[in-house]
Amino acid sequence: MLEKLAALDAEHARAVAGGGAKYVERHHARGKLLPRERIELLVDEGSAFLELSPLAGWGSDFTVGASVVTGIGVVEGVECMITANDPTVKGGASNPWTVKKIFRASQIAEENGLPTVALVESGGADLPTQKEIFIPGGRLFRDITRSSADRRPTIAIVFGNSTAGGAYVPGMSDYTVMVRGQAKVFLGGPPLVKMATGEESDDESLGGADMHARVSGLADYLAEDEHDALRIGRRIVARLNWRKVSGGLVTIAGATSSTTGVAPPEEDPDGLLDLVPADLKEPFDPREVIVRICDGRSAENGQVFDEFKPLYGSSLVTGWARLHGHPIGILANAQGVLFSEEAQKATQFIQLANQVDVPLLFLHNTTGYMVGADYEQGGIIKHGAQMLNAVSNSSVPHLSVVMGASYGAGNYGMAGRAFDPRFLFTWPSAKSAVMGPAQLAGVLSIVARAAAEAKGQSYDEQGDAGMRAFVEQSVEEESLPYVLSGMLYDDGVIDPRDTRTVLGICLSVIATRGWRGGQGYGVFRP
Repeated sequence: MLEKLAALDAEHARAVAGGGAKYVERHHARGKLLPRERIELLVDEGSAFLELSPLAGWGSDFTVGASVVTGIGVVEGVECMITANDPTVKGGASNPWTVKKIFRASQIAEENGLPTVALVESGGADLPTQKEIFIPGGRLFRDITRSSADRRPTIAIVFGNSTAGGAYVPGMSDYTVMVRGQAKVFLGGPPLVKMATGEESDDESLGGADMHARVSGLADYLAEDEHDALRIGRRIVARLNWRKVSGGLVTIAGATSSTTGVAPPEEDPDGLLDLVPADLKEPFDPREVIVRICDGRSAENGQVFDEFKPLYGSSLVTGWARLHGHPIGILANAQGVLFSEEAQKATQFIQLANQVDVPLLFLHNTTGYMVGADYEQGGIIKHGAQMLNAVSNSSVPHLSVVMGASYGAGNYGMAGRAFDPRFLFTWPSAKSAVMGPAQLAGVLSIVARAAAEAKGQSYDEQGDAGMRAFVEQSVEEESLPYVLSGMLYDDGVIDPRDTRTVLGICLSVIATRGWRGGQGYGVFRP
């Protein structure tokens, strides 16, 4: 695991490097801050910043990180969704992965009721890939206005270029701050204006911060420099009169009573590094994970984990716990395979959590639902469908952590990305695919062999061995966490030791808005 974490650190370093040393130095030479430096000055001192999708675009032709930083930070005691363009990567231009990453950030902000602070410095769309950006990219502006209508304030702090379609980010935000002498906001720059109208103009008269503050009124605040702009941004958030809902009570953000006097885990979180075997076919006990991420024993909490139905469907562990003071229900795969008993147990447990409005945490290590004549005759499809029905119609917040394998429909039943959990993170040991590499290659081999026999042809055994090796390698590579994270199928690959902290932040964010458990489900086939 330590080797995997070292490799993960190297990949994260690529994202932090942005456009590379040359462009970072050029940016600093202009007296400008990098996106993460801006974020660090924006958020409360000593508070955590949960960066989301840092590996977006991994494995593509675009820079890792997709030229934008997104994440959740605490500003003046208020949890905010923060986005920051990275101008060291093609001037902060948006590519197809940038758009997807910002959409995901917008979805999280909407589901959890977060205000948004956009740290803007972007040259607009990456023109060579405009056909992949222009049509879907309009959703960005729709999301900004819907956020405002949803009483989730939007704040734009403009540090440099915000041109063409990008001009609508400050234009549609509730509050706009511009840096004197740096911010340039216009639909068309001087060259385009010259071509379109024949008019001669310059950057400042066309879209400079001073002009927008004095003439157009687009700038609500004129900052003297970047530090001043971030100070103003913090003051705007401080005046939002922001309140969050937690456990049905309205409380001030960051001061919920549920997080006071929380007992640390019973076992050392460092032990999480040793739990997941190198070979995911080897099972491990998820209870060892639970006691390392959940609150320890206390007068309020009682036992660490109150297991539900421990003797029935033992390949799936279910039960109740607290994490940073927040009550949660946990579903964790134990032996990998989901049988009918596990599916029925999960269905009941999910309904119980919805009955009492408790969020659910899914800890993945599953090869999927069991196959075979006995299991098919025993109704595995019906029982698996019941579990999928329960997950689909559950309306309490879902959190997912992929620890090991997450194959086939087991990924769906455990609230995989397609089932819209509020947050989904993976460990470096994780793998997700339609099935294991060896199984998939074997299925293709059996089908090809049967086709040859049906045609009366001899089967090429040497070719079959080559095909199986190629398929196994391809599926193995495609199921690795970097590939999946690069495609935004998770919200980040995390160090297992950080799981408790990451989930604690997520549960606090979720508590911004109230929720009610599901009141109805689809038809459960008997």
